[in-house]
This record gives sequence, C-alpha cells and structure tokens, in this order.
Amino acid sequence: MALATIQQELGLSQTAAHWVVNAYLLAMTCLVALGGKLCDRISRRATASTGVGLFATASLIAGLAGDGGWVIGARAIQGTGAALMFPAAWAMVTRAFAAEERGHAFGIMVTISAVFMALGPFAGGLLVDHASWRWIFWINLPFCAAIIAMVLLAGPESADADDAATGTAAEPAAIGPLDLRGLFALLAGLTALVTALMEGPNWGWGSIWTLGLLALGLALMALFVTIERSRTLPLIDLDLLKIPTFTGGNLVFVAFQFNKITVFVFCALFLQDVMEFPAMTSGLIVLAGTVPTFFTSFLGGKAADRWGSRPPLLLALAINTAALVCVALAMALENTTGVALALVFWGIALPVIAVPARRALMGAVPADQQGQASGVNLTTQMFGGTLAMAICGSLLAVTGSYAVVFATNAAVGALALAAAWLLVDRQKPGGNPP
Repeated sequence: MALATIQQELGLSQTAAHWVVNAYLLAMTCLVALGGKLCDRISRRATASTGVGLFATASLIAGLAGDGGWVIGARAIQGTGAALMFPAAWAMVTRAFAAEERGHAFGIMVTISAVFMALGPFAGGLLVDHASWRWIFWINLPFCAAIIAMVLLAGPESADADDAATGTAAEPAAIGPLDLRGLFALLAGLTALVTALMEGPNWGWGSIWTLGLLALGLALMALFVTIERSRTLPLIDLDLLKIPTFTGGNLVFVAFQFNKITVFVFCALFLQDVMEFPAMTSGLIVLAGTVPTFFTSFLGGKAADRWGSRPPLLLALAINTAALVCVALAMALENTTGVALALVFWGIALPVIAVPARRALMGAVPADQQGQASGVNLTTQMFGGTLAMAICGSLLAVTGSYAVVFATNAAVGALALAAAWLLVDRQKPGGNPP
C-alpha cells in the first residue's frame, strides 16, 4: 500500500522501488537457515530477542530514511531480524507443547498471522493517507518492545514437552566451531539464485546476468552440499532430508507459499487489469480468501491433534487444488463472482495445509535439531514465494493470460498433494504410527 508513495516522495526509480520489497525477502530467504541453527547452538530466547531487536532498529531507521539507499538497507536489516525471530518462534512453540497439543498451538499462531495479514493493507492505507508512510515502519516499535519483554520474562528456556511427559531428556546439541565455509557457500549460493529469480523477468531469462547468476548459484549450492557432507558438525544436517515426513512437509511448504503469493499478487492484478475494479475493491475481493482462515486455523490444529497430520493435510491440499482450478476457470470466463467464491474455499484450506504440515515436519526431527529444522522449513517456504513471482510473472508476460497463471498454480498444488501422499507419514496423536 505504501510502496508507490515511498517511490514518489524519495524519487526512487522503478528498480529501486522493486528492491524496497526484494531486500527484505532476499535477506530473510538467505539467512533464515542460519537463524534456525543459532537457535540450537545458543538459545531460542536469545535468538528471538536479537531478531526482534534488529527488526525494531531497522524499522526506526527506515522511518527516518531520507533516501532510497537507507530504506533498502533498513529493509535488508529487517529481513535479517525476521530470519532470526521466525525460526526461534516456531522452535519455542514446538518445544513447549507436547505432540498431541502442537496442532492447536500452531493453529493459534496461524490465526494471529491471518488477522495481521488481513488488517495490514487497511492499516497501511490509513497510515499512508492520514499520517505518513514512515508510520508503517514506526508502528512496529511498540509491538517489538512488547515481544522482547514477553520473551525475557517468560522464565528459563523451556524443556521439550514430550521429554517432560516421558521423564527423558534430549541430548543437547553438540557445540563446535561454526561451519564458516558452509555458511559462505550457502549465503552466496542462495543470494545468486534468489537474485536471478527476482531479476530474471526484468533482465530477460536468456540474459548473461540471469544465466550467469543461476549457474553460479547452482555451483555454490553443490559446493555447500559437498562441504556439509564432510563436516562432523555441519551448518545444516543434510540427513534431515532422509526423513520422508520432513522432506514431504518442506515440499508442501514450497507449493503452499507458491500458491499463496500467486493468489494475493495475481488475483489483485486480474481484478484491476481485466475487470477494471479500483484497488480498494480488488483488495476486498482478494481478502475474501483470508476470512475463513480465522476459523479453520483452529479446526486444522484440532483435527491434526486428534487424527494425526496426514488426513487433514491431504483433504486440505485436495480442496486447495480444486479451488485454484475454479479460480482459473472463472478468470477464463471473466466471472468475478466465481473468482470470489473459489477464493473462499481456498481460504478454508489454507491454514489446514499450514498447521498439519508444520506439525508433521517439526515433530519428525530430534528435539535438539528443531531450530535448524524450522530454519530449513522457512527457507523452502520463502523460496517458494520467490519461484511464484518469477514463474508466474514470466507466464503472464508471455501469454497475457491470468487463467494460464492460475492453471499453473493449480498444477503446483496438485504436485504438493502428490508429495504429501507419498512422503508424509500417517501418525496418530503423540507421533505414534497407527
């Protein structure tokens, strides 16, 4: 809501305005795996507090910025803070609740996220129209202060709830020198890949810069895998990917974020470009997809706790795919009512995918690796959003058809359903096989 105003007031070029958004996404995508590792090496509370502190500091700087360079730099620091606090938050909740309660806890977190996701555009619009774009950054400060206070006052670092119930304790994570070679290869590889995907539509997919960065990124990621395989204490334990539920859950989250970003970005564009609705009306129609999440987040968590993660996850993925097919058909027919109704069903499925999938993959890894597991999960999720912007943006440029974009989106949803069916284990409450 504020980007156009920031661009106008600070005199930013189109490319610079693009990087006000991309700087945050790039920093978070590249650093969130490190944030997860720090949770296991140091502590979840310290990692979360540091992340929130960085986010607050960057918000203050962004609001005071007098030129685009300061805003973009502050957004990169915000992304760094987010890369620390988000994996710490998921790891803390995973450790604090027993397996049969985690679905409900994750449901509460997703509901809170949905509330802010729904209110964000309206709050941002009000602040930009009646105060200043700077307040979209400064409004974060009291929330950050409250979060840091709650984290610091929460008492000692929580033990694993499952360990408390059984009277056992997980072995602490081994502490050794940080794998700096692996860290450099990971950060450089992800930076090259994500930058190529972000700028590919602008540079052209056949340009030497796009192809060069893609090749460099893939080579560095291959180097990262080689380095990690040779380390006794790797930055990321690649053996986690041998756990089918963990791998399947992460594939689901790639598709989940791909679907979500495509809906929020390209539905709004369709309604404005094709149906010629004003921006506010388009936003209200797209928000139809967020309303059901307030209710189904709790249902998804409760269902996962009662029947295990697999049944509600498969059902929600099937509804998600069917709803996206209906969106594509409605767009082909230029039927706004059909788009809105399909979005409602999509919104019903959205949290019932996220909650059981995260419950399954976080519950599948050892307690002393839940920080890095959360970091890997968030990395794959952010990467899915980057893929969505690159692939769908290019499809729209080539075909000019929003129906083709959403048919592709539905195909990605179908692939997620297949991955969940093949890889995510059927579990009863408590993580026991049926």
